[in-house]
Amino acid sequence: MRVLLITNPVAARHHPSVLRAVSSTLGSLGIEVDVAGTTRHGDAARLAADGVADRVDAIAVYGGDGTTMQAVSGMIGSGIPLGLIPGGTGNLLAGNLRLPRNPAKAARVIADGVRRPIDIGSVMRPEGVRHFAVACGAGVDALIMKGATTALKRRWGMAAYVLSTCGLLPQIRPASYRVTVDEQVLQVEAITVVIANCGEVGRLYFNLGEDIHFDDGWLDVIILSAKGVAGSVAAMWELFRGSPPRGARILRTRGRTITVEADCERPVQLDGELAGVTPMTATVMRNAIDVLVPQRVARLPSPAREVHITDRLSKEVA
Repeated sequence: MRVLLITNPVAARHHPSVLRAVSSTLGSLGIEVDVAGTTRHGDAARLAADGVADRVDAIAVYGGDGTTMQAVSGMIGSGIPLGLIPGGTGNLLAGNLRLPRNPAKAARVIADGVRRPIDIGSVMRPEGVRHFAVACGAGVDALIMKGATTALKRRWGMAAYVLSTCGLLPQIRPASYRVTVDEQVLQVEAITVVIANCGEVGRLYFNLGEDIHFDDGWLDVIILSAKGVAGSVAAMWELFRGSPPRGARILRTRGRTITVEADCERPVQLDGELAGVTPMTATVMRNAIDVLVPQRVARLPSPAREVHITDRLSKEVA
């Protein structure tokens, strides 16, 4: 068995000792490991495509969600499974998949784990198609990602996002959004529109929704509707503490194709990576890639979600 291990040396939580532990663990199991490092944005996609052409048995990524999604862009449709060695600040995809954070244990999952197909979000950007596994968004969430610099993340980890949020509070203002969900239109005043493929955001912080799953064929839309600074702060607090399914300031729906437009340019983020400005259109790619996961995770049943709530939400917003 041959594994291509793509690593991002500038990731906030990157440590050379992890590479040694992963290579040693896989080597002890008789697995050949080729290590390739990125030097600039886009390298992970190119390296993954090279691995596909070289017919490796698996492609593993040691880095954060952004590096992982770059690699996925070079793998979709290849049939080669993805392995994850958490090495970024959030590692949200690995967390949602219940992958171990210990490098040696994560390496063993690459060796003896099983495939689990997951959905991927696809977004067309000026530079080409980009992908997300956890969530994308337009508005204040992208500003938070921008404020959480690499230096802050190296020093404070996930707390860097909290610090960035606190610094933004005086500047937060709602905008007028037009959100089209499978051809149904919502007109809202909001501070952000999040399109989620996974529910969990941080191990100790909050959950976007208990019924958001990475393999159900849907993208979930969470709109933080607010007017003024006080309403904006209240909307963020409602999301943080876990609001009812459709709270006063949090609107929810789901679909397979979502377009987000705004009356002014709003920044966009994909799995924590800045990706230009609105407008954007996100589309779900059903079972786009297989991820190597522990057997106990592979046995978890996929949810059946056939209820589409856009009609109900449209009436409530109206």
